[in-house]
Amino acid sequence: MKKFRPTTPGQRWLILPSNDQLTRDGRKTVKPEKSLLRIKRRSNGRNHHGHITCRHRGGAHKRFYRIVDFKRDKEGIPAKVASIEYDPNRTAHIALLNYADGEKRYILAPEGLKAGDKVITADAPPFDVGCCMRLKAMPLGSVVHNIEIVPGRGGKLVRSAGLSAQLMARSGGYATVKMPSGEVRLINENCRATLGVVSNSEQILRVEGKAGRNRWRGFRPTVRGTAMNPVDHPHGGGEGRHNGYIPQTPWGMYTKGYRTRPKNKTNKWIVKRRKK
Repeated sequence: MKKFRPTTPGQRWLILPSNDQLTRDGRKTVKPEKSLLRIKRRSNGRNHHGHITCRHRGGAHKRFYRIVDFKRDKEGIPAKVASIEYDPNRTAHIALLNYADGEKRYILAPEGLKAGDKVITADAPPFDVGCCMRLKAMPLGSVVHNIEIVPGRGGKLVRSAGLSAQLMARSGGYATVKMPSGEVRLINENCRATLGVVSNSEQILRVEGKAGRNRWRGFRPTVRGTAMNPVDHPHGGGEGRHNGYIPQTPWGMYTKGYRTRPKNKTNKWIVKRRKK
């Protein structure tokens, strides 16, 4: 992590990741691969009707979207890591792969992967960091990320910075995986996953230092419900300051101790619930 001498008030508490693992060209980090960039349209938290469905969003800095390969379906073709790059759309870093057939793709960069390393998608050794394979081919106890839920649909689980899951057992065509939340669940053993821990684990220690830095990221101010009027929030109104009594959302949904998991979701794949 990198702390700053407080030459301005906004730098007094500022703590940012040092980004030492990113590939540099001289003093600057390398530029992203143009063929894998797409224009990112802003929604500002609104749906196709223009109604706000996610509050406190809007006004972010312009950014391009990097097309990340979550499927890792180029089986048997080795690839060389060209660079480790910053991605403004996610907490983890990404790695640019140059495949032996000439194709270039971005993947989520695991911790310890460096420019020049070799990775491959195959159900055989090596079991190196960044290699991708089906759960049935991995050694028990492996630390993995970017896990598929349905075979061939691409990784959906464990994709944020610093996260990892552990392969605990295999039986009856299913693998038992311990998730970062502590939940233990069954996943089809034909689903692919990538070996290693997601990079940029220091992200959790980041301190923005000033409100303006959050505005650059697209986060608008959040107002406490207790500071509102009764017409605007269940916590609103009353004489003087108070704690809001029963914690609720602006739409009256209880937010502590109230189960919000949909009743129509199946529980048969969950072996053990997450930690409380």
